[in-house]
Amino acid sequence: MPALPFYLLSAITAGCAIGAVALRNTVTAAFCLLGSLLGMSGLFVLLDAYLLAALLVLVYAGAIVALFVFIVMLLDVRGSDTRPATRVSLAAAGVAFAVLGAGLAVTFGRNLLATPAPLAEAPGLGASLKFYGEQLFTTYLLPVQIVGFLLLIAMLGVIVISKRFAPVEDAK
Repeated sequence: MPALPFYLLSAITAGCAIGAVALRNTVTAAFCLLGSLLGMSGLFVLLDAYLLAALLVLVYAGAIVALFVFIVMLLDVRGSDTRPATRVSLAAAGVAFAVLGAGLAVTFGRNLLATPAPLAEAPGLGASLKFYGEQLFTTYLLPVQIVGFLLLIAMLGVIVISKRFAPVEDAK
């Protein structure tokens, strides 16, 4: 793998990911997410995983980010004053950080102590579309369906929340 394109795409991906988290404007953050996903697809191309790169661009960069932008614009969220952090929110953030740290320590600690298993035979570079299709429609069918339904429910919820109802007058 060439070093310069790798470092360039890694910097783009990391910079856009930080921008997606740090920016206050939601539309700008969604476009930073798009840049991060495009950088990841470029990294997949460097790894000769062309199918994964194309799927990342089509599914995530094309559909999911467009859905995010559509939902953000549909909600028509106005910028509001930031509220100061309360003790409860700081305590919740501390607990979440501790749980995340413990999970990372357990995960990486287990991997450092374990003896590496022999590698199973995997498809070679440029794996066939048949292999991905079989895995998608056998092993990973339920998770894909669940994610699809969750996205559908989220989009319907946003549409219901953003709908402006006319006030109903009392009929007396």
